[in-house]
Order: sequence, then C-alpha cells, then structure tokens
Amino acid sequence: MASADTRVVTAHLPVALAEQVDELAARLERSRGWVVKQALATYVEREAERHRRTLEAMADVDVGNGSAVSHDDVKAWAATLGTNRPGKLPE
Repeated sequence: MASADTRVVTAHLPVALAEQVDELAARLERSRGWVVKQALATYVEREAERHRRTLEAMADVDVGNGSAVSHDDVKAWAATLGTNRPGKLPE
C-alpha cells in the first residue's frame, strides 16, 4: 500500500527489460518496485548533474572562460567516423 509521501507511476516496458528487472530483483532479493525506484533515482540524479554541467560550461563559454569547438568542426569530424580514416578530434 502506498503511503502519503509516495505516488504510483505506471510505465510500459519492453518484455526483455521487464524480465531483466525481475531477474535482478530475484538475485538481490528485493522487490521489482525497489529495483525500478533505485534505477530511476540514479538516472534522474545523473541527468540533473549532466544538465548542471552543461549550463556551467555554456556560461563559461559565454563569458570567455574555456573554449568551444565550432559546430562546423564537429560536423566535419563526425562525418569521418565509421570510415577507414577517422579525423582528429577537434580541439
């Protein structure tokens, strides 16, 4: 039963992923809900940190601290990936 400080969230998962969650829950002797809650908390925390770092980097570039690689340089480099002669990572 859910307490007042929780909310039930429903998600449709691919069968293979749901089976992996069930296997992990069994191996850890935890509930499926516990595994999903741990995974989601880790994902949300990681994405929040990624967002914070992105905003920090953009602010540094805006004020001239740090360097930025031009979009055209990145596109040219990316076009070489998967070829026999990948280009040098732009700096």
